[in-house]
Amino acid sequence: MAITSADVKLLREKTGAGMMDCKRALEETGGDMEKAVDYLRKKGAATAEKRAGRQANEGIVITRLINNGSGGVIVEINCETDFVARSDDFKNFAASVATTIEMNQPDSVEKLLPLPYHNGRIVADALSDLIGKIGEKIEIRRFEVLNAKASLIESYTHMGSKIGVLVELASNNNTPAHHVLARDIAMQVAAMNPSVISREKVKKDTVEHELEIYRQQAKNEGKPDQVVDKIANGRLEKYFQEVVLLEQSFIKDAAKTIKDVVQETSAKLNDTISIRQFKRYQLGDEK
Repeated sequence: MAITSADVKLLREKTGAGMMDCKRALEETGGDMEKAVDYLRKKGAATAEKRAGRQANEGIVITRLINNGSGGVIVEINCETDFVARSDDFKNFAASVATTIEMNQPDSVEKLLPLPYHNGRIVADALSDLIGKIGEKIEIRRFEVLNAKASLIESYTHMGSKIGVLVELASNNNTPAHHVLARDIAMQVAAMNPSVISREKVKKDTVEHELEIYRQQAKNEGKPDQVVDKIANGRLEKYFQEVVLLEQSFIKDAAKTIKDVVQETSAKLNDTISIRQFKRYQLGDEK
């Protein structure tokens, strides 16, 4: 049968594939629209296979809250270029994936891929379709879900969705003031990249390793032996102020530490608030 421009246009609208690819798909399937869609999806899967060995170092990190902080999702999805990462197709796919994770709460990418997406497709199908349409390697790299228990969760994204953070605050209350505090802490984590919440969480061998370095530094500087340990411990305190969230200077008021901010807010709200955990994803960092 003759393939009309209207047929090609309709198939393009359905799949987002190129005009020539749509025309070829219709020709190969005798003008059957549904078979042509399948043909293009298979072509997209083939494209994905060919691109599997390529590097996908760009992308976005997105976060979303569930029911006003009763849960949170953070997910990183990668592509090859920043141009694609900023495209509506890519961002819409990422948002839909986050919704699927929120609704189903799988515990791995492998368990996410077979889950229902929409329009009768699964996540893996949608991923293959997007690869076929855009022509780049795209992969769902990692995600996590937090569910609040006697706590609340807040989120923050930074640097054009290159960094995302979830923070969980332990509290039996869930007020706007609690969310302001949680969001401020999420911004702090995004900007200052702490390693742990409190110094007690720093591993003992890490502390000893840092102390040994500072002792050697002091000796190399010609400091007397009797003051080497004092100098090393002083430098260790500065190390704690850099990597321990509670001891970092607050980015909105350097005269206060995060511990001060949490204590002040607790007193103001007549509540006992603590930071239970945080998750920080930076695009391309090690898992």
